[in-house]
Amino acid sequence: MSDTETNETIGLRLQRQLPATPEQVFDAYTDAEKQKIWFSILDEEPGIVEIEVDLRVGGTQTAVWGPNRETLFREVQTYLEIDRPHRLVTESTGSEPDGTSMTTHVVVTFEANDGGTLVTVEQTGFPTPELRDFFQIQAWNGAFDRIEAYLTRS
Repeated sequence: MSDTETNETIGLRLQRQLPATPEQVFDAYTDAEKQKIWFSILDEEPGIVEIEVDLRVGGTQTAVWGPNRETLFREVQTYLEIDRPHRLVTESTGSEPDGTSMTTHVVVTFEANDGGTLVTVEQTGFPTPELRDFFQIQAWNGAFDRIEAYLTRS
């Protein structure tokens, strides 16, 4: 980290066009039963996916997932702003199986665009640029791939 870069400024911004209305994409992103489907839709081996959602300002979404009970990841998002189906703001605290954790600020917008929805994600508060890059390349792109597979399944 450079002398001028702080955790608050280590962030990412990415966009993905998804083939559904903002309402459909917002609901896929926030509904626990829909998340349980898309979360593992591209997995070759079934794993553990447990999700609970209390979709209200001050409410939380808790997701626990992993290949087995001994290797579970956990994320708790606290909803700070909900403007269905346009914008969602959360504080997200994730922890790895080894107990390490981090908290970030996440803003997701859903904009009707060219017959689908342009989703924009801005996430800040990463402790290192390397962790930010992992989230940008692996985590978010993987989530978008799964949501798109869910939205386009026959």
